[in-house]
Formats: sequence, structure tokens, C-alpha cells
Amino acid sequence: MTEEREHHHPSLFDNHRWAVAGATGLYVTATVLMVWMALGRSTLQPIDDWFYDLMVSIESGVLTAFAKVLNLVGSTWVTAPLRLVVAVFLWMQKRWEWFTVWVASVVVSEISVSLFKFLYDRPRPPDGLVATTSSAFPSGHAVAGAVTAVTLVIVFFPAGPHRRIWELIAVGFAFFMAMSRTYLRAHWLTDVVAGTLLGAAAAVSVAAVVHLWWLRNRAPDEALSG
Repeated sequence: MTEEREHHHPSLFDNHRWAVAGATGLYVTATVLMVWMALGRSTLQPIDDWFYDLMVSIESGVLTAFAKVLNLVGSTWVTAPLRLVVAVFLWMQKRWEWFTVWVASVVVSEISVSLFKFLYDRPRPPDGLVATTSSAFPSGHAVAGAVTAVTLVIVFFPAGPHRRIWELIAVGFAFFMAMSRTYLRAHWLTDVVAGTLLGAAAAVSVAAVVHLWWLRNRAPDEALSG
């Protein structure tokens, strides 16, 4: 039994209560923005217009090339095979807790972004530098970038202070992915802010729920320790 517990728990979180609090904070912030977008889009548009003009003003060949690389990295052509490879690896390693987190976070985030795009049906910014499909809000690239980066850190790096650097790298990647979409005029600023919040919230909340369930069902005597 001890070996089995060690196999399943080197551990998603060192304190799942903080994980739940973090996920709740992300969802609350995303909800505030999304309600604002639904009820007062006209009050947000000046901010988006200002940031759109700023991105146009800094346009350069180097920045465009860099943004297009991030656009490719965040596209389905890259994220879909990556997600499949990671899922197969975790399955073959019989790391069921991590496998569940990985698959569930992807499913939750993809359902969320598809539903919200349909409901909001927001037009894209004009004169985009890359081809786009579907509506603008929230950004699918931002959701995918955030949920993939954060969940990769959660499932492959044990909880603790040593994981902080990788968490910062994940946040940095999500940030640059989001900003690249505004630079390419594929999204408004509020699209990518909402997408990043939703992606990160999906990753942390799914991991927190799965971790708590696993503690209670696989190691009941540890359920109150984290």
C-alpha cells in the first residue's frame, strides 16, 4: 500500500486548498470580465481599440515573425498531437491521476471556449495578419496555451518550491501566446485576457478536483493533510 501511494502521490499539490482558492479566483475574475462583456461591451471596446492601435504602431518584421511562430505553436496542428502524445505516455505509465487531469482539463477547456464563442459571437479585429475562423471571444489560442502549459507543469513536476520556476515559465508562455494574438490582430485584448483566465482556471480547478477525489478514494488517511 505504501508503494502504491507513493506512485500516485508525489503529488499534484502540496496544499489542495490553495489550489481550490486559486482556481476560484481565476474563475471569479473571468466571470466578472465575461459578464462585463455581455452587459457592457461598448465600455470595454475603447480599451480594446487603444490596444489594437498600440499593436499596429509597434509592427515590425521581427515581431511579426515571432508572433507567427507562437501562432503556429498554439494552433491545433501542434497542440492536438502534443495532447495525444502526453495522454498516451501517461496511460502507458499507468499514471491514472495525472492522465485524468490531463484529459479532463483539455475537455473542459475546449467545451468552454466553443460554448462561449457561440454565445458571444464577437467579430474579429479588422485587418488581421493571419487567417482566423469562428468568433473572437474568448481566444481559443489563449485558452489552449494556458491550459496546456499549466497542466504540463502540474502533471510532470511534483508540487513544492522547486516547481515555482516552471509555473513562472508556463505563465510567461501563456502571456506571450496571448499577446501574440493581439499583435496579429486575430483578437482583441479582452479576448485573450478572458481566454488565459479560462485556460488557467480549467487546468488548476480540474487538477484540484481530481487530486481531492484521489486523496479521498485512494488514500483516505491523507485526505486532510494537504
